[in-house]
Amino acid sequence: MKKLLAVIISVSLLLLFSGCAQKGEQKGPYLAKVGNSTITQADFEREMKNLPPFAQNLFVGPEGKEKFLQELVKKELLYQEALKKGLDKDPEYSKKLEDYKKITLITQLLEKELESKAKVTEQDAKEYYEKHKNELASVSQIKASHILVKTEDEAKKILEKLRKGGDFATIAKQSSIDPGSAKNGGDLGYFSSGQMVPEFEAAALKLNPGEISEPVKTKFGYHIIKVTDKKMGKPLEYEKIKNALMQRITAEKQRDVFDSYIESLKKNYKVEINKDALAKLETSPAKKEDSVEKLLKQQEQKQDKKDTRKKD
Repeated sequence: MKKLLAVIISVSLLLLFSGCAQKGEQKGPYLAKVGNSTITQADFEREMKNLPPFAQNLFVGPEGKEKFLQELVKKELLYQEALKKGLDKDPEYSKKLEDYKKITLITQLLEKELESKAKVTEQDAKEYYEKHKNELASVSQIKASHILVKTEDEAKKILEKLRKGGDFATIAKQSSIDPGSAKNGGDLGYFSSGQMVPEFEAAALKLNPGEISEPVKTKFGYHIIKVTDKKMGKPLEYEKIKNALMQRITAEKQRDVFDSYIESLKKNYKVEINKDALAKLETSPAKKEDSVEKLLKQQEQKQDKKDTRKKD
């Protein structure tokens, strides 16, 4: 029940903050009147279409349509109250409106210029699968060696020696506190998923054969891991990963088409970067204390100041 309530609240917020609808289209009878404004069938259909599929499914059937119309009424009530308070004349609103216009125009441009060029067919997905079949196989076993020490400082010193050309097996015999593998130059042999502690396994999975890890902390201490071999399992079946492949290829194609489009635009417009001014620009990370509570408090203080000015 709580999850359903959270979803409904999220959809309500999505409606409130979704793009401003263009009024004036009179398709079918009006569905509701709010003050001097009407909510038409066209408004209803457009707002519904703007919702993601999961949200649209919350408003099916007679009861769902009634709920959705009530959300549109809430949105119109809030909009009219904002106008009544003169918030449309607020400089902050004007700036946000300009930003919204810019983003909307950019979105329309990209849809018009790039969407058709970035389309991916199932044939594209099949060709990608055949070309990268081995890469799509999961790792069945990993062969690795490690050097285990007590402290992070020790691990960093050993890593520095290895980067300077030190022999892994020799250093493992001299420094590792794991007696079982130290005598074998740190060799752990092959292991499968679940045989090592999660931190060790996750680090080993990221390494290619021949690569050495940064210090990895586990309950046993600090490990320097070297992967020496990986055995791959069978490739995943095409039908099981088809949708994921389509998404990956689409994302890659969209990025490539977008990058090419930007490069072509640079040939038509002069772009000049003021490096001196950029270097002098001071930036700082967002402060952790800028919590939701603090931002709400700041908003309340702004409103209090506005109310005080009106009284004066």
